[in-house]
Amino acid sequence: MSATTILRLGVLGLGEGRSVLSAALSAPEWEIGMICDLSEALCRERCREFGEMPWTTRYAEMLARDDIDVIAIYTPDPLHAPHMLQALEAGKHVICTKPLLDDLTAGPELLKAQCAAGKQLMVGQSTRFVESMMRQRADFEAGRFGKLVSVEASYIHDHRNYMRGAWGPGLAKTMNWVYLGLSHPVDLVRWYLPDIEEVFAYGNLSPFAENVGLQKPDSIHAVLKSADGVIARVTGIYGVPEHHPDRDALKTCTLRGTAGTSTSDYPQLRYSRNLDGQEPEWIAFPELNDYYYRFGGYMHHAGEFENYLRHFSQALARGESPQPDLGDGLRTVAVMKALERSMERGVPVRVAGILEEYGLAELSYT
Repeated sequence: MSATTILRLGVLGLGEGRSVLSAALSAPEWEIGMICDLSEALCRERCREFGEMPWTTRYAEMLARDDIDVIAIYTPDPLHAPHMLQALEAGKHVICTKPLLDDLTAGPELLKAQCAAGKQLMVGQSTRFVESMMRQRADFEAGRFGKLVSVEASYIHDHRNYMRGAWGPGLAKTMNWVYLGLSHPVDLVRWYLPDIEEVFAYGNLSPFAENVGLQKPDSIHAVLKSADGVIARVTGIYGVPEHHPDRDALKTCTLRGTAGTSTSDYPQLRYSRNLDGQEPEWIAFPELNDYYYRFGGYMHHAGEFENYLRHFSQALARGESPQPDLGDGLRTVAVMKALERSMERGVPVRVAGILEEYGLAELSYT
């Protein structure tokens, strides 16, 4: 495809998919081909909000359209695997929201299906595409921090309302915060340390989570080690009040290197860095608030979606694989599975063993 090719997008799942609709309508490289949701009312609501567009409550109808190039999937986590497989089998490129999967069982089948289809699949890890995180990544790629010594990432957010049932009745019993929450900080760590080889994690239920019937830990601290010995830390806390936003961000990523240290914050769009030989800097991007947060406050961060749609189309134009791709996404899920198992067994767990167990040894770095 050329740099001027327009991609037509089919959107499956119109809750979180609301953000990608706004993104695609604002990005010159994209058009909306069709939207799909089980709820006819929600389809009609999105048409009222964004303008009339083809819609359906039947996924098969959207997949059958020859004029749709890419399927963007924003359905509940357990449905990601079948929905991605159906899209690949229909000959579509795929963007799937995080977490890519909440179980690795479908991993080999997805790799086989992608190979057969010859199509691209990208994980919609939106946090990589927010301004503060992108500025930090640019500094890293320019070598401004020297050799990394430590990476620390966290996602701490008061999710008690969702634990009460805001995402639907009965969901509390199946909530697994390793995938619902830690998918953000684990991905950030793997962005800088892709070859995580071993993890150790502690987790427990907050009193609130226990009272509403959660069965999986919602308070998690973990240590991760890369193949060359760099240590990382991941934290996720979801059943208690948040700190004051001027004190702590919901999501943070800190890089500590031999030549400098930096921290990027979300959703505050702020970035601090302290490089050898320079004055420490505190950088904020308030002028971009309206781009990133167009509606619904911080709940719908459409600017990040527009950034990753642009990354996807540019990668296709260059004949490259948009990142994170399917292989990288499966490795991140394997790290999360290792964290889950470490909490259950109270021992360090090697990621290569998880990949081998699920028939994905080809993805191992070790």
